[in-house]
Amino acid sequence: MRGLPGVTLVPFTGELLPAVQVWFADPEVQRWLGGPEWPAQGLRMRGHGIGEEFRGRIVLREHTWVALDDEGRPVAYIGGDVYDRWGVEMGPSMGLAYVVDPGRRRQGYGTAALLAVTAAPETADVVLFAAGIEPENVASVRCAEAARFRPDDPEPDFEGIVHHISRRKPDDRGRGAG
Repeated sequence: MRGLPGVTLVPFTGELLPAVQVWFADPEVQRWLGGPEWPAQGLRMRGHGIGEEFRGRIVLREHTWVALDDEGRPVAYIGGDVYDRWGVEMGPSMGLAYVVDPGRRRQGYGTAALLAVTAAPETADVVLFAAGIEPENVASVRCAEAARFRPDDPEPDFEGIVHHISRRKPDDRGRGAG
């Protein structure tokens, strides 16, 4: 998309933890996602749950990245599990969570990171991407909408979440979702 900053996705590793963990001390991040222990727990739990059922779906794998700006500085954390389906829709589907460096908000990095994930070689088989967002998290809703994610159902689910969905067209495999 025009006007967005460039980002490069790199796998989230322990070496990147100090750069990312500080973002989770931000009150807005804590409100919507969790505190500073969240990314460290993700590293510890990596690979756990693969092959198990979660909310009626089988976890196939997980991916977590840090998005780097054009100068190689971390600007966003993004990732989630890939499932065998999403609801009744069959085919690999990925649930996503993301955080933008609080000092880099409103600069397009969240949208750029979402688009990078939908275009990543690691997700070429994924047919549906879903970002679960509380309706009150207006900044995240705008970010997802700018990346062409749309509410699957405008009514929040039992957890108060609206899932913003991006479906890959069959002829778009390997080129990002739309």
